[in-house]
Amino acid sequence: MQNFSELPLSPYTQKQLSINNFVTPTPVQDAAIPQALAGKDLLALAQTGTGKTLAFVVPMMEQLLAKNTPGITALVLVPTRELAMQVAEQYDALRGPKLGPAAVVVGGLSERAQIASLRKGARVIVATPGRLEDFLDRGLVIFRGLRTLVLDEADRMLDMGFLPAIRRIVGVLPKERQTMLFSATLEASAARLVNDYMRNPVRLSFGSQSKPHDNIRVQAFEVPSDRKQEALERLLANEPGRCLVFARTKRGTERIAKNLAREGFAAAMIHGDRSQSQRTAALTGFQTGRYQVLVATDLASRGIHVEDIAHVINYDLPEVAENFIHRVGRTGRAGNSGVASTLFAREQRSELHSLERQLGIKMERMTADGAAATPEMEARNAARAAVKRQNAPRRPADAPKTRLVRLPGEVLQMV
Repeated sequence: MQNFSELPLSPYTQKQLSINNFVTPTPVQDAAIPQALAGKDLLALAQTGTGKTLAFVVPMMEQLLAKNTPGITALVLVPTRELAMQVAEQYDALRGPKLGPAAVVVGGLSERAQIASLRKGARVIVATPGRLEDFLDRGLVIFRGLRTLVLDEADRMLDMGFLPAIRRIVGVLPKERQTMLFSATLEASAARLVNDYMRNPVRLSFGSQSKPHDNIRVQAFEVPSDRKQEALERLLANEPGRCLVFARTKRGTERIAKNLAREGFAAAMIHGDRSQSQRTAALTGFQTGRYQVLVATDLASRGIHVEDIAHVINYDLPEVAENFIHRVGRTGRAGNSGVASTLFAREQRSELHSLERQLGIKMERMTADGAAATPEMEARNAARAAVKRQNAPRRPADAPKTRLVRLPGEVLQMV
């Protein structure tokens, strides 16, 4: 399909798409929208950045326009409040004057405002499972007329322990409804959701969900641990576009962001201990260009959609391979090209190799000045390391043995 005008959409929705400069659908949108318009349950597996939000917002709008009944007609469940706000913004930007705004039901925002939006007659709810379950227990929401359920980033919701809440919520929804599930992966727990709550779903899968997009250049820089900040600043200085930097810990996120600000970079940060207003201000500033750099924990690796991120930098290696895919998926979106750089120390080589094996990829090795490392250079470095180990002083046979204690989050590697 070449453009949205070829889809069987109402003139109103076509006009709203045109106003918002949506012309050519992504492969996910091209395949999912016709199936959803036909009323079929839908299971779509795709990497981040493939346009999944529009793939369910457009059919949802068509259903709202076709039957203008009062009450909640559509429910979208998402893992984080940031994603809930962005889905609602996407819907509100597209809905136009004929449809009312979506109600956002999440933790960390004014409960009074959320209840008021429901009482004003919102027909669409975008919610996180925990807060919506609380509203259900208090009788604040009624789903008697619901016709569409969307589970967005389903695997992430399950990773965060929302399965009991999801089951509680879906258990009170009308059985006669359309269910659409969008996910990057389909683990056993997500597969059970499909079996329990979907009726003969059409399954759509788009490429590998365990590798970065082909349009993302994936590279790795070996730098001493005490020079990572310097390497990061050099990468940022050579990148005019927006950059997203990932750290493992909240404390590390704050340290990196403050060091960058001290060196004159326009940087903001997001992590779990920041208030919602601080997180919103950081994300909005990053979206609008006030900040060139956003430093974040893995809270931001999924569910935060910012267009035109030129460069993702892994200051720290992710704890699990899956997080690498979701971090890197923040760039190279909607067919654009992107760059993903990873900083690692010499003692982390085996950890990096393990990550590459799990993902079935090979990162391009780079030198500290940004040039590609040649095989001869890598072989020479390996040989130097071997000689250094061979010449290292040996522990006398009668020396007392020491016991290494594993600290929380630490990996002990014996050489």
